Amino acid sequence: MMNPTHPGESVLNCIEESGWTVNVCAERIGVPMSDLSQLLACQTGMSLQIAAGLESVGWSNAEFWMRLQANYDLAQERLQQANTSLISEDGRQLISNDVS
Repeated sequence: MMNPTHPGESVLNCIEESGWTVNVCAERIGVPMSDLSQLLACQTGMSLQIAAGLESVGWSNAEFWMRLQANYDLAQERLQQANTSLISEDGRQLISNDVS
């Protein structure tokens, strides 16, 4: 099962390659540093505001960043569903799909 990286990791790579600090990046893309920091720490997903800001500095286009987020979210959902178990009404485990 494919497990794409969180978009925050890709943004962090761009920041490091540019030589910018997180604060400089936040200023240049027009978002609060706290929002960018949460994305970089993989604590939140890519927002439309950050995606548009990344586009404004020439780091691909907003659609690219939103597709990364959608791919990540879908992979996480599939992983969660694969790890669920079917439970009978009396509480017995019928099927375990734990793939972790």
